[in-house]
Amino acid sequence: MSDASINASILREDEASFGDYFALLKPRVMSLVVFTAFVGLLAAPVSVHPVIGFCAILFIAIGGGASGALNMWWDADIDKVMKRTKGRPIPAGKVEEGEALSLGLALSGMSVIMLALATNLLAGAFLAFTIFFYVVVYTMWLKRATPQNIVIGGAAGAFPPVIGWIAATGSMSVEPWLMFALTFMWTPPHFWALALFMRSDYDDAGVPMLTVTHGRRATRVHILVYTILLAVLAVGTAFSGVGGPVYLAVSLVLNALFLHGAWKIWRRDEDDSEKDNFKAERSFFKLSLLYLFLHFGAILVEAMLKPFGLGGW
Repeated sequence: MSDASINASILREDEASFGDYFALLKPRVMSLVVFTAFVGLLAAPVSVHPVIGFCAILFIAIGGGASGALNMWWDADIDKVMKRTKGRPIPAGKVEEGEALSLGLALSGMSVIMLALATNLLAGAFLAFTIFFYVVVYTMWLKRATPQNIVIGGAAGAFPPVIGWIAATGSMSVEPWLMFALTFMWTPPHFWALALFMRSDYDDAGVPMLTVTHGRRATRVHILVYTILLAVLAVGTAFSGVGGPVYLAVSLVLNALFLHGAWKIWRRDEDDSEKDNFKAERSFFKLSLLYLFLHFGAILVEAMLKPFGLGGW
């Protein structure tokens, strides 16, 4: 094989693929954005034309992906030293930082403008604010400045159902803010459970996660307190305009399991956790993923039953 062909082969191997650029958009996070925005859209008390609804969810998803790309651009330095993130496109050398920045900015502008045109100006403005909040307020400011980073930053991930509702109605009401609060209160125990068994990552990267600044004992207490508050909010939402008997049944079961998991985490000491490789903490984290999905799934079921006179109270 000639030197030219060898060099060409190396270039092809190092060249970013479509999958690398798609990974910049944080598809796992985007899937949560899409699902909660979709629930917010369908739970709204108005009918939405399927084409408009599709466009709304598409542009909200693109906006969420744009936020992910800008987050990866800014956090490239710490992603390189964290085990959980070192395989991302930028630290892996697949995508240049400038490319991620350009992609994020382009998709941000496009998603905001197109959502405003497809639905209404208020929805577009809320999407713009969400992108700003996640990228500037959380990523650039709070993430490396305070152990409350994930608490305040969690608001960015909680906005999609509100945007979906506004895209459908063009107005505000209490119901989408209950969905916002559900995601907002769920975020801290979800991420703190992860931080308990991934603490070395945040230590190495210099990110002031609660486990780093206040220790694991304090983190366990915070998880229990937030889980109790979350359970009250989640069950209470059953008696709102987006709740109903199906939601109530699902919420009671899930919150009983979630409270039990938080209680187990609170009771454990570090020796117990080290011995079984943080089994309880890992189980709680996995349950947290199911927790949010099933709560929003129950809201969706209630919305789909209402036209038949079966949903709600």
